[in-house]
Amino acid sequence: MPTITAFESSPDRGRGQARDMRVRWALEEVGQSYDVRLVSFAAMKQPAHRALHPFGQIPTYEDGDLTLFESGAIVLHIAERHDGLLPKDANARSRTIAWMFAALSTVEPPIVELGMAMLFERDRSWYAERLPSLQERVRTRLGELPRHISNADWLDGAFSAADLMMVTVLRRLNTSGLLDEYPDIAAYVARGEVRPAFGRAFEAQLAVFNAASHSG
Repeated sequence: MPTITAFESSPDRGRGQARDMRVRWALEEVGQSYDVRLVSFAAMKQPAHRALHPFGQIPTYEDGDLTLFESGAIVLHIAERHDGLLPKDANARSRTIAWMFAALSTVEPPIVELGMAMLFERDRSWYAERLPSLQERVRTRLGELPRHISNADWLDGAFSAADLMMVTVLRRLNTSGLLDEYPDIAAYVARGEVRPAFGRAFEAQLAVFNAASHSG
């Protein structure tokens, strides 16, 4: 049974935006049981954890003699070894993987940059001037997505690892108000969030936050 790592005390306060959520969701979708090892911020930077993740982050994935880091690589590994997250058709499979890369390399960076600014720069003198440009970069990416999802439930046929990655990326905007400007994208995210496997993964990570809050 694989073991993944997650925050001992998640900075997102249980909203399911930490990257272990992607791995949890993938494992739930394919029906694979898993263990979770919780890691503190201090422990993440220690040699034992860096041996698993050279950048001292989460999640990691251990299964027998295999250790992986980076959420996209882990989700792809899970999808390749279980039915349900990658199409059987070779061309559709390649398109799905391309969308996984797009979620992480094209859509996520401006969203993360906006989120970090909103979280850590509100008291800086340049925040009010910088915020509109950060929001506009996100709007550019969001404006390019609707044509792919406005007439279909998912990015390319049936639900796949591509949708799993894209929904987790877009959920980072849940508190920004930007999704309200794009009803098709908001509906797409909502379709992902009502999947039973998402619900199980969300509840599992939320339980960690609640346990940490009560113990504190």
